[in-house]
Amino acid sequence: MPNIFKQQLSNTPREAINWRLGLGILCFGIMGASRGIDEGLISGTVQQKSFIAEYHLEDPSISERARADTLGNITGMVQIGSIAGALLAFIVTDRIGRIWATRQLCAIWVIGIVIFMTANGRIGQVYAGRFIAGIGVGQTTVVAPTYLAEISPRAIRGLCMCAFSGSVYLGIMLSYFASWGSSIHISNDSDKQWVVPTTLHIIFAGIIFILTFTVWESPRYLLKVNKQEQALKTMSALRNLPPDHPYIQTEMMDIHDQLEREREATMGSHFFGPLKELFMQYSNRYRIMVGLMSQLLSQWSGANSITIYAPKFFAMLGTTGQSEKLFATAIFGVVKLISSLACALFVVDFLGRKRALGYGITLQFLSMLYVAIYLAIVPSIKDGVQPEGHAKRAGTAAIVAIYVSGVGWALGWNSIQYLINAEIFPLRVRALGTSMVMCFHFANQYGNSKAVPTMLLDTAMRPYGTFLFFAAVTLVGLLWMWFFLPETAGKSLEAMDEMFSLPWYIIGRKGAAMTAGSGHAEGYSAGDTEKAVVSAEHVESTPGLKKQEDK
Repeated sequence: MPNIFKQQLSNTPREAINWRLGLGILCFGIMGASRGIDEGLISGTVQQKSFIAEYHLEDPSISERARADTLGNITGMVQIGSIAGALLAFIVTDRIGRIWATRQLCAIWVIGIVIFMTANGRIGQVYAGRFIAGIGVGQTTVVAPTYLAEISPRAIRGLCMCAFSGSVYLGIMLSYFASWGSSIHISNDSDKQWVVPTTLHIIFAGIIFILTFTVWESPRYLLKVNKQEQALKTMSALRNLPPDHPYIQTEMMDIHDQLEREREATMGSHFFGPLKELFMQYSNRYRIMVGLMSQLLSQWSGANSITIYAPKFFAMLGTTGQSEKLFATAIFGVVKLISSLACALFVVDFLGRKRALGYGITLQFLSMLYVAIYLAIVPSIKDGVQPEGHAKRAGTAAIVAIYVSGVGWALGWNSIQYLINAEIFPLRVRALGTSMVMCFHFANQYGNSKAVPTMLLDTAMRPYGTFLFFAAVTLVGLLWMWFFLPETAGKSLEAMDEMFSLPWYIIGRKGAAMTAGSGHAEGYSAGDTEKAVVSAEHVESTPGLKKQEDK
């Protein structure tokens, strides 16, 4: 298999990878921490004794199922808000641009967290605050991947997108350690034990808000709203190349050509145009299937359940004591962060999307299967009774398997669920398509976080049955990936139409190979201007693009 990454990187001018691009990746990449902070903090918050007492999570006068429902509602309310946020992002991202969309979502995010932190025992205010915060958090999964995909040179697009998915684990790790530290140093009788760590939300929202004043708007968005001169200037600044450079011209021409094709396809319609295009075109229906199935299979593979309920799972495997459970959880966060960084830097673009996903799913499947077998064979750990001998060693291996599942998730689904959806949709419907897929993402995440506490009950699936279910889903995901998921590494965003127009039974297995070389920019190599020179007539007819002459 040829190394697509090295080939594409050699075709990218060195100037295109510069500090302006890095600043944009930093600003929009760390937006992924919004989800990680929430998942990590709520995981520790619902285990803090002060929070448990304040909201009656272990009240013996309440039935076990009712307590599980309350726990699920608290943890899942951000996901409900995020569904609304993902829908809102479709409107604001295309109406006010990627940067202003980021500023307003930061404001909503902070307002919701402040409401949550000041609840003082009012469970309704907890729900309301986390729902409002979710509206802000949900928008990040649309705005950030869209922006990153649009500004990144395709040779390192996977790396740039992984800045977002990797930041999820930066947020998780910091949150885990914040909860662990507060459990040690702050009294169990004070609500500061969970309020202080929760301020991480406000800190990150503030950092992102400030960084938005240092970055450039997406050239693709600017060209879409007919700001052609500004789009050219912005693309030139992002690539650190002059506006008449062949690399700049070919990128701009690809974007312009795709926009023209899309406008012709929708015949100038406005509100219903993108909606009609998204569902009526065969190629877009396949894209929708890829987007929805990647979310369904990733969310029910068990990784996010472990992230949110990590202390509970570690307790099942023999880790006792509040601080010990939270410390084991914090180490889990470190494992996920290191794995995600390693995957972003060395794996996703180098191996390709499909191969990286295949390895990741395989690791997840083996890990989940082992934990399921362990929980089925070894009796549940209750009342502080610990297994001994072989059972204890098997329990230690089960804890390691949880860590290995985190590595598999970082290598596979964690990157793909954002990267693929930001790559596959055409520009005109990208915000709508990504928004719809992320609504489905959060709906599944809510269902997952709401269902897992009940699934773990002895009257339902029990712990071993829950992990067996997760293992089965990962296996289905492996089969689906092999047949339906196309390889998108090395393709320009504007060069995927041909691949998705192939028959459905070919796209996943042979689509990338059959459409190799598609798109204006595919043939460009640094220093070879003849390959990058576009049609003079086309350039002259496009305001803001300078005519190139054959040399």
